[in-house]
Parts: sequence; structure tokens; C-alpha cells
Amino acid sequence: MGDASQFKDAKQLVAYAGLDPSIFSSGKFTANSTRITKRGSKRLRRALYLAVQCGLRQSINLKIKNFYDKKRKEGKPYKVVVIACANKLLHHVYSILSKSEPYKA
Repeated sequence: MGDASQFKDAKQLVAYAGLDPSIFSSGKFTANSTRITKRGSKRLRRALYLAVQCGLRQSINLKIKNFYDKKRKEGKPYKVVVIACANKLLHHVYSILSKSEPYKA
């Protein structure tokens, strides 16, 4: 990932990781299902996915665990929710690195 200051905001970092949704639209048509773009760093995306999976199994990060539980109750599939959690984790990481402050659970 390198230096966090190279990204203007967390959305740029999410796009760099390839976790941003691709939106298909044309005229009045907008697609119902969207997928992640996967155009970014494959290693970063995989590291985040595995970090979220391990964190959920051991319930280490309660903010991510609560977000996961909320999305699962909404009826979202497992992998969709894990990618959403990876996106959220990346927002947390960007915030920590850009502010140079320790994480507050």
C-alpha cells in the first residue's frame, strides 16, 4: 500500500484495493447486482479478506463483528458481507494511518 498520504481519501484507497463496486448503467437502466471491480492490488484485497475472516472467527474487532452480524440479519450472503467488512476495515486503516493515532476500539 505504501504511504497513506498518497491517497486523497479512503475511497481512493478502496479503489486501489479493488473493493469498490462496479456500477453498470445506461440511460434509464441501472443494474441490480454490482460486483467489486478487482482492478486494484490483488495482494491487498486478499490480505483484507483473510484478516476479516480471522477477525470474525475470533471476534477480535467488535465494530466489524457487529457490522457483520447486522448485514447477515439483513439477509446478505456471507461473501458479500465479508467484502463489505473488508471495505470497512480499510476505511479504519486509512483513518488510523492518515491521523497517526492509535486505534480506539
